[in-house]
Amino acid sequence: MPVSDLTHSAQDYLKLIWTATEWSATPITISVMAERLGVTPPTVSDGIRKLARQGLLSHAPYGSIELTDLGREHALTMVRRHRLLETFLVEVLHYGWDEVHDEAEVLEHAVSDALIERIAAHLGHPTHDPHGDPIPTADGQPHLPAAGQLTTVTPVRGVTITRISDANPDMLRYFSELGLRPNTRLTVLGQRPYADVTSVRVEDSGNEIDLGSAAAASIWVVSS
Repeated sequence: MPVSDLTHSAQDYLKLIWTATEWSATPITISVMAERLGVTPPTVSDGIRKLARQGLLSHAPYGSIELTDLGREHALTMVRRHRLLETFLVEVLHYGWDEVHDEAEVLEHAVSDALIERIAAHLGHPTHDPHGDPIPTADGQPHLPAAGQLTTVTPVRGVTITRISDANPDMLRYFSELGLRPNTRLTVLGQRPYADVTSVRVEDSGNEIDLGSAAAASIWVVSS
């Protein structure tokens, strides 16, 4: 069964299940899926049962949701489409990085595999999207960098931003104002967990910034 034979909602479910554990070890639940997809938990439960009957995932009662090999293959196909489309929208059509997620959510269901591969070739086969999320290869191989959240970095250390979560467009605009993007070099000056503050210096500008816990947890870094 090619991924194009699946309904749009099935494609969304598989992509969400895979991406939810891409940067976290915590399995996704039906209630969380319902919240992210804007539907009711019973609707998600019904969709999960259908995908299980198609051999795309397994879900024991009150247990975790696990993709089968075929389900994982389809999920990575959708992730690849989404992230290549985001990259195309930013690099070729000059969208802002805070604008592309919703556009890609619509387009990823309509494009063909052939068009996606032409986009990839036109872009020079990029390995990361504008937010730093890795783009799976055409044969479905993800390549997650050995990155950690900024909140976990011990001061005083130099780090480079490798990924910023695109879950909140307002936060992306805030990061743009601060000069924080993938490949930006920082020095972590302090962690104040009881105040929920991470203090950093942006190396290129010398600006010192205090980030709240939600902002700092949205940034993934590697040691410089």
